[in-house]
Amino acid sequence: MECVIYDQGSGQSEHVECELPDDACQSVLKRLRGLGVGEFAWLRLAAPSEGELVELAEELGLHPLAVEDALHGRQRPKGERFGGVLAVALKTLRYVEEETAVETGDIMIFVGPRSVLTVSHGTIDPCSEAARRLDADPAMLRHGPRAVLHAVLDVAVDAYSGAARRVRATLNRLEDEVFSTSRVDHTGSIYSLKREVREFRDAVQPLVPVVQGLLSGGPGEEDHQPKIAPYIRDVADHLHRTDIEVRTLDELLDSVLGAQQARVGTWQNDDMRRISAWAAIFAVPTMVAGVYGMNFEHMPELGWTYGYPLAVGLMALAAGALYRAFRRNGWL
Repeated sequence: MECVIYDQGSGQSEHVECELPDDACQSVLKRLRGLGVGEFAWLRLAAPSEGELVELAEELGLHPLAVEDALHGRQRPKGERFGGVLAVALKTLRYVEEETAVETGDIMIFVGPRSVLTVSHGTIDPCSEAARRLDADPAMLRHGPRAVLHAVLDVAVDAYSGAARRVRATLNRLEDEVFSTSRVDHTGSIYSLKREVREFRDAVQPLVPVVQGLLSGGPGEEDHQPKIAPYIRDVADHLHRTDIEVRTLDELLDSVLGAQQARVGTWQNDDMRRISAWAAIFAVPTMVAGVYGMNFEHMPELGWTYGYPLAVGLMALAAGALYRAFRRNGWL
């Protein structure tokens, strides 16, 4: 666990680290109980055990249902209020271009009157970057715990935007390959990317109403909401644009997948036409050879000196004429 005590007035911060349930955490809890005027705490947990989380939940007054959600993770993005505590769940993600995969994680943010608790699951944790941004802009701390909520949301949404750009670049390359002259079937790659985009969409789309809901405020927040609202509105705008981009990527992938399937069908038709053309070319010599191979006694050509050369020539002439006709029509 990491604990940071912020002073809203001076912008100074005090960092305290400990391992739950070590005795050192008792001093952290004592420090939380003794917060001065204008001070608030940010506590950060990564994949905590039940005992670790319950100990803090009792101190911060968190609802048992919210603690259960934070403990297990894998929550749909949502925002709920439990008394005076706002609980926001969102997904963190990044796009691994080498594997054409969207890697996701979970983070839950509990915003109280004088404290913030973030619980993260997975390898992607926006809290470090959010803390760096707060240290670089101490003026944001005047908004209190909501400044931490904004910072974490801002970092997560920026990651969404960056991932969307990289997915778009991958899609553009796939599109170029689909419409190239090479006969390579990219159906598997397109479907794999589409599945990752759907996972991307599941992270972004439900978060849009959650962030919009933060702008409406809630009981006891009337004095704070107008001050932080422009910053939340900026995050909501970026998130809305990313949501539109992800929807567009999903639709484009449908189009590219349809184009790839149409090209595969065209290749199969071309192959069938070639096979049919060669079958027709070989059918004529086979027919002529079959007729002259019957060896009936009274066939007039059997005793003719030029009968054999005439039959071979007829077969070659017919095959050549068919070959030329199929080439002219694009079948060969």
